[in-house]
Amino acid sequence: MSLFQNLFIILLLILTSSFFSISEIALAGARKIKLKLLAESGDERANKVLKLQENSADFFAASQIGLNAVAILGGSVGESALRPYFAEWFGVFYQGPWLDSIAFFASFTIITLAFILYADLIPKRIAMINPERVALSIINPVLWLIRLVKPLAWVINTIANLTFRLFKVNTARDDSITFDDISAIVDAGAEAGVLMEQEQHFIENVFELEERTVPSSMTNRDDVVFFTLKESEESIRQKIADYPYSKFLVCNEHIDQVIGYVDTKDILVRLLNKQSFFQLNESTIRNILIIPDTLTLSELLDKFRASKDKMAVVINEYALVVGIITLSDIMMTVMGDWASAEPEDQQIIRRDDNSWFIDGITPIDDVKHALDIDEFPDWDHYETLAGFVMYRLRKVPRPADWVEHAGYKFEVVDIDHYKIDQLLVTRLEVPTDDTQAND
Repeated sequence: MSLFQNLFIILLLILTSSFFSISEIALAGARKIKLKLLAESGDERANKVLKLQENSADFFAASQIGLNAVAILGGSVGESALRPYFAEWFGVFYQGPWLDSIAFFASFTIITLAFILYADLIPKRIAMINPERVALSIINPVLWLIRLVKPLAWVINTIANLTFRLFKVNTARDDSITFDDISAIVDAGAEAGVLMEQEQHFIENVFELEERTVPSSMTNRDDVVFFTLKESEESIRQKIADYPYSKFLVCNEHIDQVIGYVDTKDILVRLLNKQSFFQLNESTIRNILIIPDTLTLSELLDKFRASKDKMAVVINEYALVVGIITLSDIMMTVMGDWASAEPEDQQIIRRDDNSWFIDGITPIDDVKHALDIDEFPDWDHYETLAGFVMYRLRKVPRPADWVEHAGYKFEVVDIDHYKIDQLLVTRLEVPTDDTQAND
């Protein structure tokens, strides 16, 4: 055959090999979520791709048969077609005993580079750009090819399956999606400009509801305003005026004897109708949801949905009230900084680029976000920043006591009846890997 005919055959072999290469990457890299959306929109090819991904053994067997056959033919045709011409060209300058070897090496190098570039590298990069679109384009020819070589593919798959069983290799594909997968997709969407930064935080905070426990978002016991059954009318009026809450706990004598709650709307209706003042009794007190402090925020949402309540009392293992939490508290956790209070009411106040004032009752999860700290040690022993410092100090804190962790110094600056009220957090110039505390 002439040089032109040989080159034409080599070109056909390269195109065939590139088809197998692009098919492998596209079908393996096509994302299941996108394919399902395409299938739901009526594209039947997407269903075919999904079925092939679920049972891909026949395809990979057919692909390897084609790739190896083409590689063998390409090497054979290319070497025999080009070597005489290279021998003739190099013979102009050299007529020694190595002429035939030099011509062989030159033809081998040219054919190998051509296959690497145009039959492997470039097709795979094209497939990686948009695997779903490429997979839809090639799925019908691929299915035809699988049917064509099915007998030989069955033999190869049988031997492969026996090998897998011999070495106890699990060949089942894991299509489960984890939080890390979704977080990576959200981050990629934010970097690409598809999601705004605030939307990214909303999505990440929603998934954190499964990890954060109720105490991280509740109103602590010391800050709960409540009525007692023997509360005077004047005291009730004053509390309603001083604290603009829509609901108030009702307790027998102290906060650990919760009876229920009253809605200030019921009181205001009576006042507007010029009726006698609201009386705290069984007919006016509503039942309230009681939950343990071990629940996650996600579990609490389910309870709110089931009970139609919007407020709950949080108790510990000793049946003592540790705080209250509302549906609004959970929503504020999801919304994050966008729903934060005015600067003077914030729990985390930034002084400059390297220091912060942080309230002791600030949840650890909020501190992690604000300071970009990956993890706190033994986090299951405490819920707040004050709890972390006390856990590390192993003593009753005093002003100027400090703890170092993750390149930050947490220094106690204010104590209120043995309770850490406020801390000064400073970024260290030389970050430390281990948590340290002063004696």
